[in-house]
Amino acid sequence: MSDQQASDLPSPGLDAAVRTREDLRSAAMRPLLETPRWWWPAVIALGAVVVLGVVAWAVQLADGLGVAGYNDQAFWAVYEADLVAFIGVSYGGAVVSAILRLTKTTWRAPLTRIAEATALVTLPIGMLFIVPHLGSPQRIWELVWPPYWNLSSPILWDFFAVSTYLLATVVFFYLPLIADLPVAAARLADRPGLRARTCRLLYRALGGNREVTVSRRRLIEGSIGLVAIMVIPMAVSVHSVLSFAFASSSRPGYLETILPVYFVVAALYSGIALVVVAVAACRRLFHLEAFIHPRHFVRLGFILVAFGAVYLYLTFTEYLVDGYSGTSGLAAWVAQDLTGRYWVPFWFYFVAGGLVPLAIMAFRRTRTAAGVVTASSLVVGAMWVKRLVIVIPPATEPLVRSPLAAGGVLAGNWGSYHFTWVPISITLAATAAIPLLLLVLFRFVPILPIAEMEELESIEEELTEAVEITAGTGQLRVPGPVGRPLIPPASACAQAAPLTPLAPTATTTPSGGLGPPGFRDVGGSGRGSGSTFGWPR
Repeated sequence: MSDQQASDLPSPGLDAAVRTREDLRSAAMRPLLETPRWWWPAVIALGAVVVLGVVAWAVQLADGLGVAGYNDQAFWAVYEADLVAFIGVSYGGAVVSAILRLTKTTWRAPLTRIAEATALVTLPIGMLFIVPHLGSPQRIWELVWPPYWNLSSPILWDFFAVSTYLLATVVFFYLPLIADLPVAAARLADRPGLRARTCRLLYRALGGNREVTVSRRRLIEGSIGLVAIMVIPMAVSVHSVLSFAFASSSRPGYLETILPVYFVVAALYSGIALVVVAVAACRRLFHLEAFIHPRHFVRLGFILVAFGAVYLYLTFTEYLVDGYSGTSGLAAWVAQDLTGRYWVPFWFYFVAGGLVPLAIMAFRRTRTAAGVVTASSLVVGAMWVKRLVIVIPPATEPLVRSPLAAGGVLAGNWGSYHFTWVPISITLAATAAIPLLLLVLFRFVPILPIAEMEELESIEEELTEAVEITAGTGQLRVPGPVGRPLIPPASACAQAAPLTPLAPTATTTPSGGLGPPGFRDVGGSGRGSGSTFGWPR
């Protein structure tokens, strides 16, 4: 094992040290109760970038889309790519959290609140890109006024799909928060100040000022499961409908039957990458290392590269079919992407967003928390570049080609799009708004799902306290219908004393179960402890 990998592993005593509920609640409430020195400078800097984007949009309103680089030869460009990219990354948090909840994966618990918050803040930002995209944004109200609806337009149906998905995302974030509100209110009960009073009023409004009983907890869990089932097809439908705006056109490069699947996989791929980056940032800034371990990143990395491999396959399929067809329009588009004027962004995506993440996860030396975060950062940037490659080349391709043009019929008279400070400022403002909203959001809600993590820890305690130790084998086995072996790692077995059979003493434990007293100390910090707060299983 390398030094880097060894440094990423928790110390033998860390698992037992962080199991107390007090440690969990203190860590979850830390962003609410403490204001780090970096918080206000970060908020001011991010807010300044957002203000710059608003100023740029005001300049565009006054002077028209021409100041953003749009022209008759490039009618779609960066705003459309931003719209697809920002709505796409919102899927990662909600869908991954929904899948992990439905599969009852216990190691998901420390990640769900951050993942769902990321989805909650990125989706409205992506929806707002429809405003600078429109030449006359004052007419956006026609999307919600029935007499002006054009039911044959994919844009209208995309608006309906995204709005429904936004509502589901809000509900999906709110339901797990209900059980945490009493804990948060108790922590802020004696706190003075405007923000503390605002939080208490907010908690009373959201939680109904009611105690979360067992029956209410079951109702909440059932509702979360129902919404989790609904979120997955909603996410698929939203990006499928979004792709119809491209696929239903008659331009080479847009007229693709593979685009719905292509867009959905791209959204999940970039969305998971953003979740990894957000989790890593929150872990470092708010000191959550005791609850979010390197193995969380590695497991998210495996999900990331699975979608990355599928996306590379779909990319290969699209370019192979279009290039092999030999049709002048499709062949020209493929040639421009692979070897023409757009070859730099295309191959940057292919290498940085496709091959490098696969290579990082393929080797054990680089398959670490730092490696997964690096791969995810590359994917987030490369997938935005890939959206530019999807949008700009077909929009600048001439539909009428002259064989007398330089380069022959495959060249034609291609248009061009040039970035200006206006779309760059608006794109940076949207990017800065994501961490800004997350910082503000976690000043009002716990950053970790307290009730969910405590419940999973209680289940682990009850299972652990019912374990029978087989003498001389070093193997722990849960009796009864569970019947699963729990084998501690070799390092824990080497440090522990030889195991001896324990008498079946029926001792009442703090969690309410029956088992030998002090058993949770057996096995150190290895898998045998089965703690949700320690090693993720």
